[in-house]
Amino acid sequence: MKLCVVQTRPVRGDIQTNIENHKKLIGAAIAQDAEVIIFPELSITGYEPELADKLATEVDDPRFDVFQEISNSNQVTIGVGMPIRNNAGITISMILFRPNAPRHLYNKKYIHPDEEKFFVSGQNENEIVGESNNIALSICYELSVPAHAESAYRNGAEFYISSSVKSKDAMQRTMARLSEIAKNYSMIVLFSNCVGESGGYDCGGKSSIFTEDGELLTQLNDVDEGFLIINIDNNSL
Repeated sequence: MKLCVVQTRPVRGDIQTNIENHKKLIGAAIAQDAEVIIFPELSITGYEPELADKLATEVDDPRFDVFQEISNSNQVTIGVGMPIRNNAGITISMILFRPNAPRHLYNKKYIHPDEEKFFVSGQNENEIVGESNNIALSICYELSVPAHAESAYRNGAEFYISSSVKSKDAMQRTMARLSEIAKNYSMIVLFSNCVGESGGYDCGGKSSIFTEDGELLTQLNDVDEGFLIINIDNNSL
């Protein structure tokens, strides 16, 4: 299986423009045989907490049908970030489009204190995904919460994918934490970040893949959009 993390430059609050950009990047990744494609945190809106109430929607929003169509046609799983409204409030969520299957939500459980004004903690029926139920998802701040990676490991995860928005100032400690997770739990760790400005942050890019030993295998720069793909059958890029 080939796992892919994408690096985007979101347009603030412009859902349709961001969808079109997602489609282009997905097409390019599919051309390289990617089978699971994961985008950064809140990738469809940009990380804009103050706009969340205005932009939040439901998981079955028809504007996202195009992603399901791509998933069905290409037998690929796609994860995009979106604020989702439910009875409890608004969650920071990843919508997963799987081939010929209902849409699945992964909701950010551990939210940063700064996010509590805008979002609520989300719950998940299943935090491990993939054909072999061995891929753990996380959203940004969750990678900093020891209980999150520990739970992923205990639930059988072999791969840990962080969908994030991290600033340039946060990159050194983020890289150290990603390496630590990989080494401590013998998991391949993938990191999807964005570039440009989002939520007032100067985003740091450097989407990355780490080996089970915690070594940096490959990394994008801090300027350009793009993606990384790893074949998990032989760890080739």
